[in-house]
Amino acid sequence: MASRPPVSSVTKYGNSASFWWEYPSGLIDLTRTLSVAPNAEHHSPPLLPGQLDVAVDRERTIRIDAKSSAVVIIDMQNYFLHPDLRDHPTGLECVEPLMKLVPIARERDIKVLWVNWGLTDHELQTIPPSLVRGFTKAGRGSFGPELPGAFGRLLMRDALNSDLYGPLQEEYLKGKELGTDFWIHKNRMSGLWGYQSALDLFLAENGITTLFFAGVNTDQCVLGTLVDAYYRGYDCILLKDATATTSPEGGYDNVVYNVANRATALLRPLKAYAKGNRHVSIHC
Repeated sequence: MASRPPVSSVTKYGNSASFWWEYPSGLIDLTRTLSVAPNAEHHSPPLLPGQLDVAVDRERTIRIDAKSSAVVIIDMQNYFLHPDLRDHPTGLECVEPLMKLVPIARERDIKVLWVNWGLTDHELQTIPPSLVRGFTKAGRGSFGPELPGAFGRLLMRDALNSDLYGPLQEEYLKGKELGTDFWIHKNRMSGLWGYQSALDLFLAENGITTLFFAGVNTDQCVLGTLVDAYYRGYDCILLKDATATTSPEGGYDNVVYNVANRATALLRPLKAYAKGNRHVSIHC
C-alpha cells in the first residue's frame, strides 16, 4: 500500500469551524484548537492538557483531544461470536486486544461506546424486507424468533444473544459503573443510520469529534457506521487488530485500504506506553 508523502509545509484542512493541521514531522492535529497557522513551519506545537499523541500507520502521528474522542466497538455480541451460534475465529481474536485497549482508553478519559443490535417489538415492524431476508439463515426466522438454548430472541434487547461475548460483557459493566462506558442500541447495520440515531445524538451531546472503530464485521456493520461517520465529518480511525469479518478474502483488506486512503488513519491496538505518558504508541 503506497504511503502519502509528508507535507512540505504546515497545511490546514477544513474550515473555520472544523479543521486539522498537518506538519512535515508527520503529526496530524485533530484537536481543532489552533485557529491560526502555527509560527513553526517544521516543528510540532507542544501538547496541551488533555491532548494525546497517538502513533498510527504510514509514519504518521495523530493528536487528539481525549474528551472529544471515543472508542466505538460494534456488535461484539454473542450472536456474532459465541461458538454455539457462529464460527467466527477471527472475531474471537479481537477480544484480547479490546480487553487491553478499553482500560487504557478509560485511563486517558476517552469514552468507550458499545454499539450493538438491540431491537424492540415496535422496531420489528419497521425493518425493510431486504434486511429481514439477509438475516434469515439456516432455516431460522429473521429478527425476533427464539434461538436454541437460553440465548433468547434473535438480536432483541436484553436477550442473551444480544449481550457482549465472554469477558467483554463484564468489562462493559465495569465501565458502566465507572461512568466511562455506554451501551448504544442500533436497529440497522450502521449505528448512524437515519435521522438522530442514538449514537449520533450521544456524539453531538458530548462534543465527540474523533472515533476509533473496532468490532465485527469489518466490511458490514463496522464499515457502515464508519462511512456514515465519515460523511458526517467525524475523524475516523480503524483499529486493525480489533476488527474482523466472516467475508471471503478481500473483504477486510478492501476496508483497510479505503480507510487508509479516505479516512484518517489505521492503527493496531495491542500495545500502549506506561500510564501517564501523553505520547501513546498503539501498534504491534
